[in-house]
Amino acid sequence: MNRDSKLSGVLHVLLHMAEQEGPVTSEALARMMRTNPVVIRRVMAGLRDQGYVRSERGHGGGWSLARDLSTLTLLDIYRGIGSPSLFAIGHRHEAPGCAVEQAVNEALDQRLQEAETLLLDSFGTVTLAQLSASFHRRLAAHPEWNSASTAHHPDTKHTPSGDRHEH
Repeated sequence: MNRDSKLSGVLHVLLHMAEQEGPVTSEALARMMRTNPVVIRRVMAGLRDQGYVRSERGHGGGWSLARDLSTLTLLDIYRGIGSPSLFAIGHRHEAPGCAVEQAVNEALDQRLQEAETLLLDSFGTVTLAQLSASFHRRLAAHPEWNSASTAHHPDTKHTPSGDRHEH
């Protein structure tokens, strides 16, 4: 099953941005996420519209955080990227007059709505500052990751074993 990793990717980008001294270009963010800079600009524009990031044009410009990580939650970012569907499960619409289809759809709709409500409520309790703190704990636990060139290099990912590989 294909999963939508947009939220995860945006959170990844935002945490990397938080580690930078100044703005980060769309090109650098695109390299980090192995995507096109246009995709980054489109996603970041939605976050900018919500006041979560800002952009600066020209030499030395790029994207930067507009709010403190402690004031941003997973729910904020989820909504900032357009509230994509949380579940791949859906229901049939081939026979809307069928009583069986109606009963199944009603049961699925109700349970999926309950699950979505619980998940979104939990998203509201996790701040980006908590994610950053988790990252820094992991970094501290692995001294070999402790330089900016290895821990934050846009093209390098560290596995829990400490191995480096492209990401």
